[in-house]
Amino acid sequence: MSPNGHSTLPEPQALEHLTGLPRPVYGHVQTLPNIVLGYRHAHAWGQLSYAIDGILQVHTDHGFYLVPPQRAVWVPAQLQHRVSCPANTCLRSLYLQHAPADWAAAQCRVITISPLVRELIRTFSELPVHYDVHGADGRLVQVLLDQLALAEEQQLMLPLPQNSHLRALCSHLQAEPDAATSLVDWAAQAGVSEKTLSRLFQRETGLSFRLWRQRMRLLSALPALERGERVTDVALACGYDSLSAFIAAFGKQFGLPPGAFFRSRSETEQPPRNPKETAK
Repeated sequence: MSPNGHSTLPEPQALEHLTGLPRPVYGHVQTLPNIVLGYRHAHAWGQLSYAIDGILQVHTDHGFYLVPPQRAVWVPAQLQHRVSCPANTCLRSLYLQHAPADWAAAQCRVITISPLVRELIRTFSELPVHYDVHGADGRLVQVLLDQLALAEEQQLMLPLPQNSHLRALCSHLQAEPDAATSLVDWAAQAGVSEKTLSRLFQRETGLSFRLWRQRMRLLSALPALERGERVTDVALACGYDSLSAFIAAFGKQFGLPPGAFFRSRSETEQPPRNPKETAK
């Protein structure tokens, strides 16, 4: 039992063996170590993980989701996925028996956590496990779910193709975001025309090769920016020839310049100082 009245949450592997949640919404605080969860797994319930600090990465068969601070990722029930994160990552997680209204049931989504939702999650994490669903605590939970249903979705997902040749191409580009290899070069290596490869890429990912690579490069920049690296260095490392081009593309994709994307971080809650006080 944690100091705030929570029972200890089982490790992720044990969650699959539970027959039900103690309440329709269950919350806990979790500080993740620097371990890449390379195994694929799924939960019997939907999971919302809100990044307080650090960057969370979720990998599914169809896409890669990157979750910076002040954002959260929704992982539907029974969806196979794996998770990775740096050592400084600190999360607040909610397990939901049912998804909020109008949420896509079959795919992940990254949403913005507003100041109101942040405070609702923090307050909920202090409730006892067996809170009164018909009393004030239950009403707080309903407000939280209503606000989550209204949360703005962000384009922090990179779609991945199912075709093995395109998958290898995308893996190479993700490993080397500054690679200058063009679609013409990739088509020549594959022994097909550029037009054929372009059509296949669009069909498999829903994006043109140019837009996919641009989004991949911008997503690859976020961990370095979150660590406080110089914007100029980050821009060059992810394949941009000039700082102005990077800033323009970043603003178009995320609606904010790089310097402002993490600026309100100081206003967010701080991660627990003593890991022993977190309920796993």
